[in-house]
Amino acid sequence: MTFGAGQDVARGFSLQRFFDFLLAGAGLMLLSPLLAATALAVRLSSRGSAFFAQQRVGLRGRLFQIRKFRTMVDGAPQLGTTVTASGDRRITPVGRLLRRAKLDELPQLYNVLRGDMSLVGPRPEVPEIVANYTAEMRRIFEIRPGITSLASLHLRDEEAILAQTRDPDRFYEEVLVPLKVRIALEHVDRASFWFDFRVLLQTVWMLTPLGRIWPVPAHPLVRELKRRLAEGKELLNERS
Repeated sequence: MTFGAGQDVARGFSLQRFFDFLLAGAGLMLLSPLLAATALAVRLSSRGSAFFAQQRVGLRGRLFQIRKFRTMVDGAPQLGTTVTASGDRRITPVGRLLRRAKLDELPQLYNVLRGDMSLVGPRPEVPEIVANYTAEMRRIFEIRPGITSLASLHLRDEEAILAQTRDPDRFYEEVLVPLKVRIALEHVDRASFWFDFRVLLQTVWMLTPLGRIWPVPAHPLVRELKRRLAEGKELLNERS
């Protein structure tokens, strides 16, 4: 964890871990009625488990099982790729609502409690995507992955962006993944308890009605991506 040097690192790490543990535990207890109601809604609205588990790459490259409320039809991974654009037919009606409100991410509070994740940190990817990371990109494994991150805050409309592309799978791997990692590396270089706390507050703000009226200004890299998409510029290299 890049909180500084020597004892500052230990203090920063322990403060963040204490904060994560306290908020995740409190969140699971206070939100237990909402969690139970959401699980019931998912279970009754479509066939399959209420939860979805998937292997992701975390701190120091360690594999762990991330948990979410299931938002897609049972067996969705066998019906398509791990990339999901808005309008994907595999998303259930209840799942669409959960994604819009970000409620599908709430079970990850359990991952935070276990120490797999932090409240704030780079979003963890699947091993198949990580296999293509460069040595520089792998620096993101210096800090715990998070439920929210600098990249996810600024790419909160990722599914809508993917829906604008001709090949969402290629666009995700060749454009969005490198972009998200570049933003995540800014997070690694600037990581501190207070930086993470600010990202957490901004995330909460964006989930409120006021956040939709006065959103957090987009990251310059995200603004440039959207500008190029709006101009119809081809962002994928043609394959031979």
